[in-house]
Amino acid sequence: MRGVLLAGGTGSRLLPLTKVTNKHLLPVYKKPMIYYPLETLLSAGIKEILIVTGGEHIGDFFRLLGSGKEWGAHFSYEIQEGNGGTGAALLLAESFARDKEFMVILGDNVVSENVGCFVEDFKKEKEKFKAKILIAKVPDPEHYGVVSFKGNKITSIVEKPKKPKSSYVNTGLWMFLPEVFNHLKQLKKSPRGEYEITDVLSLYASQGLLSYSILKSAWTDAGSFESLYKATVLMHQMELKSNR
Repeated sequence: MRGVLLAGGTGSRLLPLTKVTNKHLLPVYKKPMIYYPLETLLSAGIKEILIVTGGEHIGDFFRLLGSGKEWGAHFSYEIQEGNGGTGAALLLAESFARDKEFMVILGDNVVSENVGCFVEDFKKEKEKFKAKILIAKVPDPEHYGVVSFKGNKITSIVEKPKKPKSSYVNTGLWMFLPEVFNHLKQLKKSPRGEYEITDVLSLYASQGLLSYSILKSAWTDAGSFESLYKATVLMHQMELKSNR
């Protein structure tokens, strides 16, 4: 399985920190933010990784990460022009993914557990399901894409509802078959003017083709000041626990 790490966007919620740098290069505890999703992919056994980011910062990413040799992996890079959203960013991975299933992770994801078992699950499920998402239980689901599920299927994903139907949210860690690119090419812009991966996930959910697994350990994104702080505290606590 290959991996795609989406690290574009303007990081407007983190201004003025992101005025001169990409948000995924900001520190979370002792590491640049992008190290955490990279380590999530690598610990799951994924060694071929495509990093998608904006052209103005791609040199910074390459200076930091290089070719992947030091990580025991191989990194490729793609430039996302403009702010077309996650759907437009993922479409840039079509030639990279080719005919294999792949995992996508958002660059501000901080996951504290090995997701390799979920990768193996999807490989077994792919005859029945077209995609899989990892979900997490959070105290403030209204700030995320809230998921509803029945049995082993996701039935709906609602972005930032005022009255969430559950406490489980879409974490921004997904697995797809290559056929997803056919759907990405047919996306229409969302009300905020972007092409959204969530629209494809919702399509799969409506067709009963979207499975899920629940993260057992703590998870957070790091895309706002509050969640950036939360991610730093989480990683500090994880280090303290590992040193005991």
